[in-house]
Amino acid sequence: MGMESDDRSIQRAGKAAAAPRHLLEPFFKETAKEVLVALARNPSLLERDLLRLLERRDLPADVLREISLHKEAVRNYAVKLALARHPKTPRLVALPLLKFLYLFDLLRVVQTPGVPADVKIAAEENILKRAETIPRGEKITLARRASGRVVAELLITEDRDLIQAGLENPFLTEAHVLKVLGRETLPPRAVEMIASHPRWATRYYVRLALIRNPATPFQKALGFLPDMTIADLRDICLDRRMPGDVRRAIESHFSERGARRLT
Repeated sequence: MGMESDDRSIQRAGKAAAAPRHLLEPFFKETAKEVLVALARNPSLLERDLLRLLERRDLPADVLREISLHKEAVRNYAVKLALARHPKTPRLVALPLLKFLYLFDLLRVVQTPGVPADVKIAAEENILKRAETIPRGEKITLARRASGRVVAELLITEDRDLIQAGLENPFLTEAHVLKVLGRETLPPRAVEMIASHPRWATRYYVRLALIRNPATPFQKALGFLPDMTIADLRDICLDRRMPGDVRRAIESHFSERGARRLT
């Protein structure tokens, strides 16, 4: 029974590889890997046929590799993009495709569920490299839509509109903001805008990082002190990099808290 089944698969694979396009319809619903591999090799396939195959999320890696070698895939942008976004495309196929993709299509790769992490990271690095030379308007649009890691890098700027767009980005997380605030190269304007932003300036650990950051406006840092624990403020005072005025303000705050306890 097994040999008969194998023989049938071999016969179907032979037909899938050589059949004219108008006879290929039944093969698009195949589940046998060897038949799908053969179908992906069929020279009669057009761009729309390859895209139809790539809509299937159950395609084995061998099939995706064959699709990448098809003549229509080599010359068609849409097929390259679909391959890069497919969660099962082998990384050795997906990574070289990234250099062919437009900036905002790279962003689609990053935001596609299931795409392997290393492919997403490579796409993000590609985006950041290109972002250095794109027009300001495109960069602001990118800051609104990009992944959190990309946005965090875009915040390292003095451009107020770019910072504002990045801080409003829904993919930006508290962890990203904290990492940004730890960057020595972060311009003072970015620090000031984070310190005034209603989404971020109300968060405890962001406030703590802002108090530690010497570029935070003194009055802002002063306003954050009542919400901080004594233990965290003591840790800040032990940091020799802290400006003297902030340290003195914290010590004064300690005294005020102690006096309130006694009354």
